Amino acid sequence: MGLAIGFLVAVGVFALLVAGVYNGLVGKRNRYKNAFAQIDVQLKRRYDLIPNLVEIAKRYLSHERETLEAVVAARNTALQAARAAAQQPGDAHAMQQLASAEGALSSGLGRLLVVSEAYPELKSNQTMRELSEELTSTENKVAFARQAYNDAVTEYNTAREVFPAVLLAASFGFAPAALLEVVESPQERKAPKVAF
Repeated sequence: MGLAIGFLVAVGVFALLVAGVYNGLVGKRNRYKNAFAQIDVQLKRRYDLIPNLVEIAKRYLSHERETLEAVVAARNTALQAARAAAQQPGDAHAMQQLASAEGALSSGLGRLLVVSEAYPELKSNQTMRELSEELTSTENKVAFARQAYNDAVTEYNTAREVFPAVLLAASFGFAPAALLEVVESPQERKAPKVAF
């Protein structure tokens, strides 16, 4: 009788341990999915601002049609990548595609803003200034949301890799989640040189 009670207690403890691991992983997975949803909100805002910025710039940058078209194309690619990533937050391929598309969009926007500096009328346009400021603010919000997402993914991945969760995570379908890392060009990685 005592052996049976001991066995039942051991099974009960094991069941509670498994339930605790499972529930903890579900909570952490939901946290990183929610964090990605916050990125998605900011990216949508960014994508909505870009056509307005391009429309204003078109009036002044008639000779820069290629730059404007590149920004619009990069925005559309990034929008599609964001939609795919929103369907599968944490999926390595989706995160890599989004990071790559966002890198191309940021590069295109950077070129547009550099080109716009050469046009004093555009630079002094109130709507263009406001859109640029709003875009900069949104970029900062995207960066903060990306950091929160990456923190949540790291917490989730750590939780699924530690004992005893490592023994159970795969069997319960808890796959590793991918970070959303900024894709930088080799030039952006180099430290700026300062000469006096």
